[in-house]
Amino acid sequence: MAASGEGSILRYFKKGADIEISSDDDGFRGSWYAGTVIRPPKKLSSMVLVEYKTLMADEAGTRPLRESLRLVQLRPPPPRENRVAFEFSDEVDAYHNDGWWEGVITRVFEEDKYAVFFRGTREQLNFKASLLRLHREWANEMWLPPPDPSFVLSPKRTLSSAEVEANKEVTEHKFNPGDLVEASSNEEGFEGAWFVGTVLEKTTAGKYLIEYQKLRNDDDTGFLREEVDKVHLRPCPPDVGSVDSFGLDDEVDALYNDGWWAGVISKILKNDRYSVYFQNTEEEIKFEHSDLRVRQEWINGKWHIAS
Repeated sequence: MAASGEGSILRYFKKGADIEISSDDDGFRGSWYAGTVIRPPKKLSSMVLVEYKTLMADEAGTRPLRESLRLVQLRPPPPRENRVAFEFSDEVDAYHNDGWWEGVITRVFEEDKYAVFFRGTREQLNFKASLLRLHREWANEMWLPPPDPSFVLSPKRTLSSAEVEANKEVTEHKFNPGDLVEASSNEEGFEGAWFVGTVLEKTTAGKYLIEYQKLRNDDDTGFLREEVDKVHLRPCPPDVGSVDSFGLDDEVDALYNDGWWAGVISKILKNDRYSVYFQNTEEEIKFEHSDLRVRQEWINGKWHIAS
């Protein structure tokens, strides 16, 4: 039975098969790139030699990038659907920077245009419908949610960089010196955390110098100052009023190690105390009610309470 199951999976990754490739590198999680199998795996534990269709190994763009990857980083291409419209809050993949990136529809415009928010980078871009597809997960040799047969088309060709640039717009928020902000980080161990600071000045394009309110510099002579990219900044969230109690599975921010960390209520304890689970670190920590706040997302210049 094991051999049969192994063969069933390996049939998707024969030599020359079209695939999509994911990455574990910081800044690339949640993205998939089109590729081709060059050397197929002999068994599930084998490495697979793949060649990217849109990523190049040299700056001149003359040689496609090749990598040996684990099978868990690969999947067949999802079915192409002739879907002409999307709705608010739809989970989608958006074609951006030569790959498909997981996001959520946050605004529906006229003329087949949509705003898509990317949680991983805290960035929002506008896309035409032709650059979007419904987000699906490949699990147990099935696509979830399953595709609608009435929409399925033949596989889509790879889009050129010029087509992508012509169909997207960037939504930015400008910060001024003195603005109170929260800053996030993609560094390992700090994902999902926000630290309060003050904008001192705008430095290079898209970056700001900030001074943190609680983080100290290395020699402890003052508060840490750091240049932060705009995609890692947001205004401090507004006060949504006092919350008498939190419920199980409520999304919250917990005040911990001088920052606000995104988590989920995992247990309701006595005396206004809660256990909070942090998915990024796989930790569960107990907190007083006063050290928790309702989690809010900064999307397209507006605050939205996390659902």
